[in-house]
Order: sequence, then structure tokens, then C-alpha cells
Amino acid sequence: MNGWFVALVFVMLCAPAIAQEKVVLGMSGWTGFAPLSLADKAGIFKKNGVDVELKFMPQPARLAALAAGDLNAAATTVDTHVVWATKVPMVQVLLLDKSNGGDGLVVRNTIQSVKELKGKTIAVDGAGTVPHFMLTYILEKNGLSLQDVIRVTLGPQQAAQTFLGGQYDAAMTYEPYMSQVRGRADQGKILVTTKDYPVVIDTLAFKADFAKKNPKVVQAVVNSFFEALTMIKTDQAKAYELMGSAVKQTGPQFGGSAQFIQWQDKAANQDYFAKESLAFSKTAGDILKANRVINTLPDYKAMQDASFIK
Repeated sequence: MNGWFVALVFVMLCAPAIAQEKVVLGMSGWTGFAPLSLADKAGIFKKNGVDVELKFMPQPARLAALAAGDLNAAATTVDTHVVWATKVPMVQVLLLDKSNGGDGLVVRNTIQSVKELKGKTIAVDGAGTVPHFMLTYILEKNGLSLQDVIRVTLGPQQAAQTFLGGQYDAAMTYEPYMSQVRGRADQGKILVTTKDYPVVIDTLAFKADFAKKNPKVVQAVVNSFFEALTMIKTDQAKAYELMGSAVKQTGPQFGGSAQFIQWQDKAANQDYFAKESLAFSKTAGDILKANRVINTLPDYKAMQDASFIK
């Protein structure tokens, strides 16, 4: 009996702490979010004692699910978090990635500049989404506005597909869908990307009340993301294979998309939250309010918690 008790205590001490609350995390197939899929498929979440269910859904659906209580965490861009903060209290705890050419504007070969888009028809997702925000930013930087173009509301995947099908003058999309255009020079070209306009920054946020009640769970998710980045470095082929499988790509195909984003390690996270987060959030908020996507500005400090980046 004593030996059994000692063995039980040993197992309890050595096993990772089991998270009491399940994390239901909403995301898309965006390449920048892929380390979260890797943490799931490679068993990293499980190893760290946290139960995470990933749900793939478009941005508007993520907000609705958060408001309904069907999600308690979501990955999306900072500008989108600014929009969401006016409706559902969220706290950003982790910088996931920065787009480095992975988001962009594709156009017909006859269009040579952004200014030539005036009066043209552009397939782009709706207000409050990444493509909409980026298009707004690009147009404003070139002396235009949303009122100068004709918009057709389509998600990034559908926008790329319809563009390649011969519809519309331009489309806003992102990886892995943008790579489809790279291989179809007869249909069009990529005019500008986040290499030219670096405004797509992705973070992971939890509902504020969930994060407050379950700090150990949040910490386990953050730690798992960084472990996934380590696996990408030490076993890239396997990591790419697993991440690609989540979006129906082979490992090499996924690698092609991965070159257009920059995953952010712990040091990059610390630097971002210390120097960049609040300023960029304010810039995004000002643009969103000026274009009437939001009516009021959120409390930017309340939108982030860098204490999990240890």
C-alpha cells in the first residue's frame, strides 16, 4: 500500500498540471497562425497540460462566436482586435506573426499603380476584416479612399478564386491563397504586399474574464506556441508537413507560403509589447474611426497583457 501511494505521488508531481478550463480558440487557415495548429497536431498543447480545441472560421464568425460564448480565445490582426474591443472585452497576450509579403493586392496586368484603381472594382472582405483595413490604408497612402473604388464583399479565399476566374479588376487576399496568383501571370499580378505596407500584425487574445480566471491555462497556451516555433527550427520538414495538413497543403507547399510571414519568438514579443503595440493600435484605431468602421476608440492599455511573455 505504501509503495502504491509513493508511486501515485510521484506521477502527480511529474505529470504536467491539467488545465481545468478548455480553450476553444477561433482562427483561420492563415499561415501566420499555423504554429497553433502545430502545437495541436504535434501534441504540444497536451504535453503542457492544456486542452485546446481549434475552430477554423472567418473573422466575422469569430466575433459572433466570442460574443455568444462559443469561443474564449481568438487569433486575428491587431486592427481587428481594435474593432472587437468595442463589442467584446479581449486581452492580447501573444504576438503571433507579422506579414512579410503574405497579404496583398492582386490586379490585372494592365494596372500599374494603386492610383489607377480609381473607379475599378475590387473584391475585398467586409468592414472590420484584415483585407478591408489594408485596402483602406493602401488607398489613403496613395491619395484615394474607399469611396473611389467599387467594392464587392468576398472573403480572401473567394476573392482570389473569383479573380483567377476572370472577375473584377483587383482583389485583396493573403497566403496561402495569394500564391495561386503568383503562378498565373496570364491572369494578373501582385501589385503591393505587406512588404510595401507592413500593417498586418497578428496576435492571440483571450476574453478578458477567461484570462483573469485562468492565468495558468493562458500561460500554457503561450508556452506551447513558443515550443512550436522551436520545433519548426529543429524539425522543419515534419513541422511543415503537420502545419500544411491543416490547410490541405503538402509540406513543401506550406513552406512556400511560410516565406511570406515572420513568426515572432519570445524576444520579438517582449520588444513588440514594450515599444510598438500601443502606438500601432492607436494608428489602427484612428483609421478605423475615420472610416466609420468603429464609432468610439477602445482603451488600448486594457487590450493587452504582456505578463505571459516570460
